[in-house]
Amino acid sequence: MTETLNLVSINRGKRERLHIGSEEVETGICKRPVAGEVRVGTLGLEEDAVVNTVHHGGPDQALYLYSLEDYAWWSEELLQDLPCGIFGENLTLSGFGPRALRIGDRLRLREVLLEVCAPRVPCATFGARMRIPGFVKRFVQASRPGAYARVLQTGVIQQGDSVELLPTKEDYPTVVEIFDLWHSKTRDAEAIRRALAAPLAVRTRAACERWLGE
Repeated sequence: MTETLNLVSINRGKRERLHIGSEEVETGICKRPVAGEVRVGTLGLEEDAVVNTVHHGGPDQALYLYSLEDYAWWSEELLQDLPCGIFGENLTLSGFGPRALRIGDRLRLREVLLEVCAPRVPCATFGARMRIPGFVKRFVQASRPGAYARVLQTGVIQQGDSVELLPTKEDYPTVVEIFDLWHSKTRDAEAIRRALAAPLAVRTRAACERWLGE
């Protein structure tokens, strides 16, 4: 069974300077909506800046997805309107309702095929981008991480495209379950093994393997 979502916004970033405390860093997190057709390659959107390649980017973090439903929740929580791209996502999607994406779920946009492989883990750069004191902690507590996806088939997409959600038939964890596991003070070994059975992103898999060995 498939579900139809909608591509609300395509967001792309350039290299920009951002202050994190007293330090100034270069980052590509400041995404802004772009019009027209945009090519999607194996490493993400064409002309989208990825600066810190140690922790960001690569085939398993090619695209970051965030839902309009989570945007609505945050707008109420923060008492302000939030422009698409402010969370650093490449694709803003609508039509999820309460459904949480599962590792292994796939999304088709025209000829482009994506596979969900990890939750977003917030960092200090994200906190600085939001300019809200304590936001990283609030993001963790909210358990609304959005999802990273790998690109299985490349192509061209455009704002307003319909998105076909192809749920995995396997009982893989949701991105929220992986996110909560990441931030848990005590990690359940069975939950980690269940996560490792899923098609996780490389960085997330390495973290799970490390936790299992601790």
